[in-house]
Amino acid sequence: MRLALPIALLLTTAIAAPAIAQSAAQPIDRRVGQLEKEMRAVQRKVFPGGAGMTVEPEIQPNTAPAAIAGTPAGSQINDLTARVDTLERELARMTGQMEQNSFKVRQLEEAMKNFQANADGRLKALEGPPPEPSPFGAPTPAPGKPDATGTLRPPRPATGAPATVPAKPAPVAAAPAPKEEAPKVASTGDPGEDAYMAGYKLWTEKKYPEAATALKAMAAKYPKHKRASYAQNLLGRSYLDDGKPAAAAEAFYANYQTNPRGERAPDSLFFLGQSLQQLKKSAEACKVYDELQDVYGTTMGDALKARAAKARVDAKCS
Repeated sequence: MRLALPIALLLTTAIAAPAIAQSAAQPIDRRVGQLEKEMRAVQRKVFPGGAGMTVEPEIQPNTAPAAIAGTPAGSQINDLTARVDTLERELARMTGQMEQNSFKVRQLEEAMKNFQANADGRLKALEGPPPEPSPFGAPTPAPGKPDATGTLRPPRPATGAPATVPAKPAPVAAAPAPKEEAPKVASTGDPGEDAYMAGYKLWTEKKYPEAATALKAMAAKYPKHKRASYAQNLLGRSYLDDGKPAAAAEAFYANYQTNPRGERAPDSLFFLGQSLQQLKKSAEACKVYDELQDVYGTTMGDALKARAAKARVDAKCS
């Protein structure tokens, strides 16, 4: 009987091995229950005499649930897993929100660029082409008029001095000469435009003090006019051409500071550097040329870019 038990166990184990291998993927409790059933069947075959002849297994199953000992650890792991899952979900939500915000910021930046380009185009369309050089060309002196005797009198001098009268006085007294500070120009219906063109005409005639007076008055009277930037820049040009670089520098700097988006703001910044060079301040002039490149480098015309490059060479800028 003692020899039959080990042999029966070996045979039974050999028979039950495939079943155990197949049930390895089953849950633990089902596998344990299957083993218990097979062990009872072996005991009935080995000890047909009844339960009294059976051998109790040395390892008894736990009466308490096996999960109790591992419950605290399992609960902590579950809690940590749940918290990690929550953090991952929150991180994914925040990442998505950040991507949406970045997309909205890019849309706003593109809208601002389009608005700025549209506004610049509309301003340039309103301001029109620069009036320099003058569309009227070089001023032509008025022809002389014959007097009552038929003698052709010479035109009145540009300086405003009274005209030379012939030896024989004319029977009709000559009319007083008009003021040169406000020459007559064709009216455009726009007082600001007319005031600027009057100053511009004086500048083309090289009457720099009179031009400066007219342009300064125009800029002060019409500071919001589309020609205000032109007038302030030409005011500095009048001072510079008249040999007054210090006054010119003040006029150019004022135009750049008060109206940096004006049509002639880049020109004023360039001529500010020219004024400083005439004042023997090459280092300050180089700083001005640097700022010209930084602020207006992408919007300057080709002519101004070429002049600025030559000016940097002349000032020996690094």
